[in-house]
Formats: sequence, C-alpha cells, structure tokens
Amino acid sequence: MKILRALLLVLFLAFAGAAQAQQSLTFPNLTGRVVDEAKLLSPEQVQDLTAKSEAIEKASSRQLVIATIPDLQDTPIEDYGYKLGRYWKLGQAGANNGIILIVAPKERKVRIEVGRGLEPIMTDALSSVIIRDTILPRFKAGDMAGGIIAGADAIGEQMKLPLEAGEQRAAAAVQASEKRERRSGGGINGGFIVLAIMIGLFFVLPMLFRRAGGRRYQSSGWGDVASNVVLWSALDSLTRNNNSGSGWGSGGSDWGSSDSGGGSDFSGGGGDFGGGGASGDW
Repeated sequence: MKILRALLLVLFLAFAGAAQAQQSLTFPNLTGRVVDEAKLLSPEQVQDLTAKSEAIEKASSRQLVIATIPDLQDTPIEDYGYKLGRYWKLGQAGANNGIILIVAPKERKVRIEVGRGLEPIMTDALSSVIIRDTILPRFKAGDMAGGIIAGADAIGEQMKLPLEAGEQRAAAAVQASEKRERRSGGGINGGFIVLAIMIGLFFVLPMLFRRAGGRRYQSSGWGDVASNVVLWSALDSLTRNNNSGSGWGSGGSDWGSSDSGGGSDFSGGGGDFGGGGASGDW
C-alpha cells in the first residue's frame, strides 16, 4: 500500500505541475493582423502582410493572422497554437473561420493553426504541404521573412476560395504533391543510381574477383567494414533527403468571444480552434 500511495503521489504531483505550467502560459496581445513579437519582419513587410490579410477578410470574411513568437514557453506548438487562437478569438462569430500562421524561431517550429470552419478547405494535409514545400525550404535557406510571406500567400489564396472550390483545390494540391514525392523519392533517381554504383564497386566486383582468382583476393576484414560504413552512410543520407516533412493533427472545442485586441481595431468575434492544421520544423 505504501508503494501504491507513493506512486499515486508522484502522478498527482506530475499532473499538478503540468496543469500549473499550462495555466502560466502568457500570450501576446492581438495588436494587429501581424504580431511580429520575434522581430522577423521589416515594417514594410508587416504592412504588406497586413494589407493581404485585410483583402482576404474583405473578400471572404475569413481572418488570417501572422504571428512570430519569441518563446513557446516549453509548450508544444500544437498546444500553444490552438490556445492562442482561443485567446485571440479569431474568426467571425459562428463561422469559425480564422487561421494563424505561427513561427517560433527559438524552437525552430512553424504551424498553420486552422479554425474548425475552414478545415474542409485548409485541410491538415494541405497545411502540411504548404509548410513542407513553400515555407520550410526558405527557412532552411535562412530566408525567414521570405518563408513567412510565401506561406501567407499560399494560405491566402486558399482562404479566398468558396467552400466547394477550396475543397477541390486542397485535394488537387495534395495529389500533386504526392506525385512529386513519388517522382523524387520512388523509382530510379540519381541518388539510387549512385547507391547502386557504390554497391557494385564495394561488393559485387570484389565477389567476382574472388571467384575468378580463387583465393588470390583476400579481404583483410577492414575492407568489408569500410564498405559497410560507406553503404550505411549513403543509405542514411538518402533517407534523410527523402523524409523531410511535417506532422498533422486535428481536434476541436468551442469558445466564445471577448475583447483581447490589445488596443487594435482588428479583433475576432468567436469561433472554434482545437488543433486543426499542421506543424513543421527546420
């Protein structure tokens, strides 16, 4: 019984600590359509992104906010994202039509957080494609502002579409991305040709020489080890190059409206954020 009580106490303290950590999260005020707390954008870029967000809302009533976060406070970006959406109350009341593009440079994380009302057109899969194909390549090249702008443009194009057209475009974009993945990662490409040549040089040819010359060709043992090292290094490199992606998740819960605009004329009015979207890192 003493051991059981001790275990229960440890579990209680762990859950209490986690709950306290969640309660202590602080979020930036919604000071506008672009909240650049991490200082990744120039004033001109903020102005340009703000104008694009205004155009999206004018055309569709949907709200897009770009947020750069200096510190996720030891919280997974997925949890931080949906809680930020709730705190800011993005989207129109009853429409649940807000999206946040979140960039956390300290943790090297990015997320597209999607309100439930936009999940049919900004699907988890499409969000993942935008992050992987549009945002992350620029981030990895050191162009943070370029990745943010390109990502916001891709999200904005989708947000402006009517529901049915948006659903069709989302499906088509994912299919096109999968085809590109198959062409670059499947079949015979340059990387696997190089691997095949290396296998031939380090394994096939020595075997043929041993058979042709009897035992005149003797392996010292170290040559085989070196061959294995080279082969596994090549396989590891190819695997890394073909498996760059980002995770997705979905869920949801209701929330109401309040004034958390931080003095800005821009604010949300209600909606539903619960984890729809996708995340990535670089």
